[in-house]
Amino acid sequence: MITIKITDRSIRMNGHACRKSPDGIDRVCTAVSALTCNLINSLEDLTGDRIRVETASGMTVIEWEDLSDGGKPLIDSWFLGLQCLARNTIAYSLSK
Repeated sequence: MITIKITDRSIRMNGHACRKSPDGIDRVCTAVSALTCNLINSLEDLTGDRIRVETASGMTVIEWEDLSDGGKPLIDSWFLGLQCLARNTIAYSLSK
């Protein structure tokens, strides 16, 4: 299970989805990683926000002191993407 904690100054993610498909690929973890990588790159490249990022297998921490008006919608968009992924994952699990 992937756990995510969002505060006023950080995002902390831990865990793995552990839902490998028959071909051995964990598509949920891959999707969460892609969304998170895109968030990090967008915060760094599209805003003047100064962020600190720490990543390791099954762990990501993104921290900031002041998030700009441009950074806030990027985090909101990332979160909406995660919610959509979670809904679709649950729907797929129930349909099997």
